[in-house]
Amino acid sequence: MKIHKWGLVLSFFLLCAALLPATAFASVKYSTYTKDSRGNLIWLQPAYFPLGVIGQNLMAPDPGNKSVQMSSPMKNPKDIFIDAKGEVYIADTGNNRIVHMTESGQLLRYITLPENPFNKPEGVFVTNDGSIYVADTGNKRVLKLDASGKVMQEYKRPESRYIPDTFVFDPAKVMVDEREFMYIAVHGSYEGLVMLDPKGKFQGFFGANGTAISPLDALKRMLYTKKMYANEVAKRPEPINSVATDKNGYIFTVTGGTATTNQLKKLNVKGDNLLRSSSKPFGETAPWDVPAEGVMTGPQLTDVAVDQSGNMIVVDQQNKYISHYDGSGNLLYFWGGASAIGSSQVGLLKSPVALDVNERNELFVLDDQENIVQVFRLSEFGQKVDQANQLTLAGRYEDSEQPWREVLRLNGQFAPAYLGLAKSAFKKEQYETAKDLFKEAGNQQGYSDSFWQIRMLWLQGNFSWIASVMLLGVILYTVANKLTAKREFRTRWRNRPKSQNRFLSNLRLALHVLKHPIDGFSAIHYENKGSYLSASIVLLGVYASLIISQFATSFSFNPKTFVDIYSTFTQFFIVWIAWIVANYLVSSIYRGEGRFKHIFIGSAYALLPYIAIGIPLAFISNVMTMSEASIYHFVGNAMTVWIGLLIFWKIQNVHNYTFGETIMNVFLTLCTMLVIGVLIFIIMGLTSDLGSLLYQMYQEVTLR
Repeated sequence: MKIHKWGLVLSFFLLCAALLPATAFASVKYSTYTKDSRGNLIWLQPAYFPLGVIGQNLMAPDPGNKSVQMSSPMKNPKDIFIDAKGEVYIADTGNNRIVHMTESGQLLRYITLPENPFNKPEGVFVTNDGSIYVADTGNKRVLKLDASGKVMQEYKRPESRYIPDTFVFDPAKVMVDEREFMYIAVHGSYEGLVMLDPKGKFQGFFGANGTAISPLDALKRMLYTKKMYANEVAKRPEPINSVATDKNGYIFTVTGGTATTNQLKKLNVKGDNLLRSSSKPFGETAPWDVPAEGVMTGPQLTDVAVDQSGNMIVVDQQNKYISHYDGSGNLLYFWGGASAIGSSQVGLLKSPVALDVNERNELFVLDDQENIVQVFRLSEFGQKVDQANQLTLAGRYEDSEQPWREVLRLNGQFAPAYLGLAKSAFKKEQYETAKDLFKEAGNQQGYSDSFWQIRMLWLQGNFSWIASVMLLGVILYTVANKLTAKREFRTRWRNRPKSQNRFLSNLRLALHVLKHPIDGFSAIHYENKGSYLSASIVLLGVYASLIISQFATSFSFNPKTFVDIYSTFTQFFIVWIAWIVANYLVSSIYRGEGRFKHIFIGSAYALLPYIAIGIPLAFISNVMTMSEASIYHFVGNAMTVWIGLLIFWKIQNVHNYTFGETIMNVFLTLCTMLVIGVLIFIIMGLTSDLGSLLYQMYQEVTLR
């Protein structure tokens, strides 16, 4: 009986152990995420597991006694490179040396150049033939060493009339292509990478970033004279932080600073950026991750590496995240996190500054605060994602289906898997399935292409009877129209008495405004037609149209899957009320004849095109594809122009303005709305501060 009890207890614990997550999950101190097409954060199981740490126990001969080994840790290292043999090279900046070790961390040698010492080297690159290039930052040079560490050539500031006199050559990183052309990232160089041929001759600047121009800067350019604009602080592009290459010869750069787009670029030899998604920001963060000082300047990407599958890996030194993108720039996942202050934890980072990948896709991350290298390997999940994504990028969509299903088995929320499965279904001509999967993945173009195929197949199968019904309908309408043209009931219908109900008359006036706006608005002003009730009904109809349009518009033209009716209500009515109040205030001062009632009613009636066009357009969009996007947007823009013209004619006729006075009224109304918004913002801020002050005073009184 006692044995039976212990058996039950043991079985219970085994069952609990089986239901618990894998122990590897518990041992990983960092989190891994991805984002869906709408930017929502999705938790994932780890894509990488830590293998260990190297470079933490370096030894060197004691200068006073060469036979004695003493601890010689790295000091503020800035770059890491893994050569074709898997050996590791580290630019040990603070110790003025290059550390050469095996991938397991066994020291092979220090490269120090006693006869011509390094001075704070920050970059290192090794070619396939063993040549070592070092960005010797403090000495303002790049050195080429042979495999034994002997200096072969020294490259200093190149001479060229294309280089400005103010250019300072402080090389930070160096990369060499198969032609032995050097691409050098220079501290503070907004001109781009310095490109040198094997002899050190300047070939030009390469891959420069664009200058970010704010709307205020654009306005200054329009309004300022050249002399005035010359006195402004010069706008410069952000310098490139690091450069790398892959086995196909593409050149990869990363940028930090204030850059918000194009921080990661994939360039061909002409300098063209090949990333289709480059207009979006690179370097991922979680919304709750803010630097300790409370200032978020955006991701600070300091290095980039490319794995054997062509995936790009970037490191964000500020937020301690490592982000992975496929060869087209699509996010796969990102992971990491800051190590606790005063302690070191495997997998967590204090100041990740550089990274590289070996032939087995193991990731080496250099930390210049911990002065170590952490090594990571792909998990089962990471390997499945990599395998499936490579098949998809190669166009082998059907072969990628099973790996993507394995990924979804491991994590059912992984958005890229739905995109891969959608491409597979489309390839197999399963267009209904593909359409649903593309929508799940948030891919509008794929959704539209799938619907185009569905629509084409349906039309091919049903065109004959559709054409027959349409032709029969036209014939019946023509015959019926001729036969009943002189019948009495049609005359009675045309001459039927109009309802004398005032409410219905006011609604008919709103419809009349659409056909004859000048007559309609004049009737509001001079005949006092229209009412608050009918105008309010129209406003509610417009609000309902806004909601219906968001719900009913095809995914091809509206990727939103969630509609916030309260936010829409607040935004619509706040803007409309601000317009009414501002226009009334301006018109009262600016010789306007219209009363508040006229402005209220006329402004409401002017929005009727949104009901007349917005709702039908939303439903019609469901039989359209992105190939007809020009038609969709033309109708939408025409509706907006129509509303704008009605508002213009409303102001002109209600206030009895000339054309020029109407334009001035519109301008002043918009300025008044801006002032009202600023005042409300200030008042809310002061009210909040006053409330905090009163609360603190209350606490002071009650606690004493």
